[in-house]
Amino acid sequence: MNASLPLDQLPKEIAQALLSINAVALRPREPFTWTSGMKSPIYCDNRLTMSYPDIRDRIAEGFATVIQNRYPDCEAVAGIATGGIPHAAWVAQKLGLPMLYVRDKAKGHGKTNQIEGHFSAGQKVVLIEDLISTGGSSLKAAVAVREAGCTVQGVVAIFTYQFPQATDAFAAERIPLDTLSNYGALIEVAVQTGAIAQEDVALLQSWRENPSSNGV
Repeated sequence: MNASLPLDQLPKEIAQALLSINAVALRPREPFTWTSGMKSPIYCDNRLTMSYPDIRDRIAEGFATVIQNRYPDCEAVAGIATGGIPHAAWVAQKLGLPMLYVRDKAKGHGKTNQIEGHFSAGQKVVLIEDLISTGGSSLKAAVAVREAGCTVQGVVAIFTYQFPQATDAFAAERIPLDTLSNYGALIEVAVQTGAIAQEDVALLQSWRENPSSNGV
């Protein structure tokens, strides 16, 4: 995979990579329980990608592809703590751009920074995230960067569950969201590779439309 990979090929390419290392697991008949207590047929742990050099490089190339195509005048890459930080470092290195990272809140000591790294007013920044669920924590980081005086061009993440709540939240803040892969592409690849059965597709799609339901 290289930075010239067409954007329309990224969702399946990245979904396949995530499935291959179990960074994303699908259990439509034996759902996982999230911290919130919600039952889910999917569990995503993109932190696993750090341990696979080839996969993390594919992801970095994917981020580079999106940034070069969507935000060609980007001046800095910012990782959202904690999952987005290593990926921001790899993609910033590939693009030859400064890197920042954004905490979930300001430190309680020292300079009390929430944003680490050098930046200047008006600097055009793209934020990197590993996973989008409701979008709340990602938007919080993006707003912090914007309030610090930078121009937030957008947020780019590895994967999204495609919850309407997240789409609406980003639209409300007028912050573009791009992702390398998504729930729909994952299901398609999972069926093609035999990771799930065709008869489970309707169940998986139903959950995405109503994730707060206790049933899956």
